Amino acid sequence: MSSEHAALLKDSVTDFVTRGTNIARVRALRGNPQEYDRALWGQMGELGWLGIAIPERYGGMGLGLAETAIVAEGLARALIPEPFTACAVLAATALAGADNEALKRDMLPAIASGALVPALAWQEQPGVLDSAHIKVRAVPFEGGYRLSGTKRYVSGAAGADVYVVAARSDAGVVLGCLDRAAAGVATDLEPLADGRHFGTIKLEDAVVPRERVAASGAAANAALTRAIDHATAIASAELYGVMSRALEMSVDYMKTRVQFGRPIGSFQALQHRAVDLYIQQQLASAVLNEGLHELDDTPAPDRRSALVSRMKARCSDAGVRIGRETIQIHGAIGFTDEYDAGLYLKRALVLAAWLGNAAQHRRRYAALALNAKR
Repeated sequence: MSSEHAALLKDSVTDFVTRGTNIARVRALRGNPQEYDRALWGQMGELGWLGIAIPERYGGMGLGLAETAIVAEGLARALIPEPFTACAVLAATALAGADNEALKRDMLPAIASGALVPALAWQEQPGVLDSAHIKVRAVPFEGGYRLSGTKRYVSGAAGADVYVVAARSDAGVVLGCLDRAAAGVATDLEPLADGRHFGTIKLEDAVVPRERVAASGAAANAALTRAIDHATAIASAELYGVMSRALEMSVDYMKTRVQFGRPIGSFQALQHRAVDLYIQQQLASAVLNEGLHELDDTPAPDRRSALVSRMKARCSDAGVRIGRETIQIHGAIGFTDEYDAGLYLKRALVLAAWLGNAAQHRRRYAALALNAKR
């Protein structure tokens, strides 16, 4: 995408959030089991954003991660609760990479339009970044599978219509689609610090018929791994949007808050603090942009994972630090729930932990770098 088209996309996202949402709406939806507005989700589908990672032949836009990141960053600046990365990137990418063409022709256009909301249920324990620890069992049944076990940390589960479940059969990983209301499927919601939810999905002989098996074996594992990596990259872009807006709020406050007859921004100690935060933001920007550019060139899986871990580690550290410093710079009002600075910190904390925190990704990056040298 040219710089001109990128600027137009960024402007359209800014216009959308300016007209379609505000912090009052975000606050009203905190803790709500519905979590977000399906009408607004449909508008995002009309704009093409829900299909931005879906190939054109399935009704999407077929754009790259750089364009997806522009949308995610702009939405994150407004703290919208709609699960763009969880549903339109993580779940949609897993389905798009599967090998059941009939299922993709049926589901992906509906996902791109916003009519169908998917959530990917792959994780079962904390500290896991790949499919190696999947224990939910997939037992062959009439050409499909019966699934039993528990999935946790399912982002987007609050409003999902269908779950894309990663399970393990004797032949390897299986990706199967289950309706939320299907027999043998139970969903519990766990509240998060930012007012949204993770889902815990309990499966008891839930039947995935043959036509709803998205992929199995090597194809399923490749689709799942790619989806997790791509979503992690876009979560990094969300973190960048959150930290950028939080830093802007801090700088604006330093210009207007008067203490001892002078704006607090004139005090050298606070100037130094603001510069340090700006450096953190710029480092995150550089790593993010470099990584997105290379990821769109479709590197080998290990190189892709290394790039993603580098991005997530840097953006997580910077996002949490800027969020915490924003609270400090705002003084007493920064600690109140009524002031918006706290909302940005809470979103940064959730995003930094989701799909692996900074420490986990530094360890993975180091392991991948070591393997690359052998």
